Amino acid sequence: MIELRTPTEIEQMRPAGQFVAEVLTAVSAAADVGVNLLDLDALAHRMVKERGAESCYIDYHPSFGAMPFGKVLCTSVNDAVLHGLPFDYVLEDGDLLSLDFAASVDGWVSDSAVSVVVGTPREEDLRLIDVSERALAAGIEAATVGNRIGDISAAIAAVAHGAGLSINTEFGGHGVGRTMHGDPHVSNDGRPGRGLPLKPGLVIAIEPWFLHSTDQIYTDRDGWTLRSVDGSRGAHSEHTVAVTPDGPLVLTARD
Repeated sequence: MIELRTPTEIEQMRPAGQFVAEVLTAVSAAADVGVNLLDLDALAHRMVKERGAESCYIDYHPSFGAMPFGKVLCTSVNDAVLHGLPFDYVLEDGDLLSLDFAASVDGWVSDSAVSVVVGTPREEDLRLIDVSERALAAGIEAATVGNRIGDISAAIAAVAHGAGLSINTEFGGHGVGRTMHGDPHVSNDGRPGRGLPLKPGLVIAIEPWFLHSTDQIYTDRDGWTLRSVDGSRGAHSEHTVAVTPDGPLVLTARD
């Protein structure tokens, strides 16, 4: 069911968005050569407890997950692009790391993701991150009253195709509110002018993610982490966005 939020409710969602942004900023800054993924998850977990927030991941067990996630942060490294389950891995120079985090504050959820390079970057990784961020910006720009969901999807796809990338449509954006995942689904590819009309009060997570040379993925043996079938690297960018009469409002904007 698609729910529209009142202006008052959108204001009430701001603290969750701000907190999610703060956690991703802190974890991104802490990600460095020699740092263990479990330490990054511990940092996020500590911030959740100190804030009195609730993790959206730790007990999350959808049909595509082998068991409850058990951690508060997704850490996807190199050929992993989504749902990366933190494990005992020490980051190495040049690793491409995607961080995805969602939390509930006072009963309202926000969800966001960012990709960074640890240590010495590869130019192709920086380009991939740039494409994901530009696609996210294009999708946000299209999230205006009078447009349709397909306009967001088409805007994301135009950036990706312009960079020569293919697009996987199995996983994409989604509604956000009292729970992390709701309607509508926001594909990263679509046709303009199609789909749900965008009305004031719609709150969605827009999340383009791309791989260097494929759009095909498989699930790691950990039952969660999604990896590219050809070993190519991935990047993932995401914001929670409210559709308002004054234009899109990015609730998870990072300073």
